[in-house]
Amino acid sequence: MLTATLLAIAAAALHASWNLIAKTADDRELALVGQFVLGGVVSAALLALVGLPGLDTLPWLALSATVHVGYVAGLIRAYEHGDFSFAYPLARGGGAIVAAVGGVAFLGDHLGLAAWIAIAVVAAGLAALVGTRPSRHSFVSAAFTAVTIGSYTVIDAHGARIATSGQSYGVALLACTGVSIGALGVARGRSRELLASIPQRGGRYLFSGIAGVAAYTLVLVAIRHAPVGYVTMLRESSVVLAALAGWLLLHEHMGRRRLVCSAIILAGLIGLVWSGA
Repeated sequence: MLTATLLAIAAAALHASWNLIAKTADDRELALVGQFVLGGVVSAALLALVGLPGLDTLPWLALSATVHVGYVAGLIRAYEHGDFSFAYPLARGGGAIVAAVGGVAFLGDHLGLAAWIAIAVVAAGLAALVGTRPSRHSFVSAAFTAVTIGSYTVIDAHGARIATSGQSYGVALLACTGVSIGALGVARGRSRELLASIPQRGGRYLFSGIAGVAAYTLVLVAIRHAPVGYVTMLRESSVVLAALAGWLLLHEHMGRRRLVCSAIILAGLIGLVWSGA
């Protein structure tokens, strides 16, 4: 369990970092497409080192890569219509709850009473966060993103558990996601703009892509050692980092209240760790 805990915390820091980069980009759609495409290229190269995850994982890789298209589309809208200190905590915290319930319902995971109480605290923190009166578009986009996060997490938890290794599944998934998100960019007519932006913004895309690959691969490795709900809830300690960034770096309105809401969410996460899931 200690291994899963440390991996999830590291993933949280990496995840908050690349999301902050995406939020502050001049063109968020282009930034996210560029990140996932270059992250996919890096992942494809890494497959030579970590090996393939196995033929049994192919349907789950394809399904997850498809759901990730909805995730990126929702994330783009969430960051266009909402503050980082609101959209990120709601999307990630809500996604963790969806994943925890999905893990129990579909994967046979077991969470004890203390863990469910901790999840309820996280839910209360999310409810308080929504009470900060966001715009309708901001709430709907962040909530939709939460559903996609929970969905692909459950899919990938199963895929990682039947794969030859969590690392191989994670790397293969990000390679597949690079293809699906690249197709999204082409469908939206952004391919020429993406290619033209690489000389100037390629380093930013590459850094975010590598951070994304590393963060999610760490999560999938952790899921092989602990229940989905435990890992995903702990990973979402990044919501506090996001609230702090929104308040201190982006100077977002009501950032202090959102920080308190995020602290409540963190308290639930700490309770989850204490419960041992």
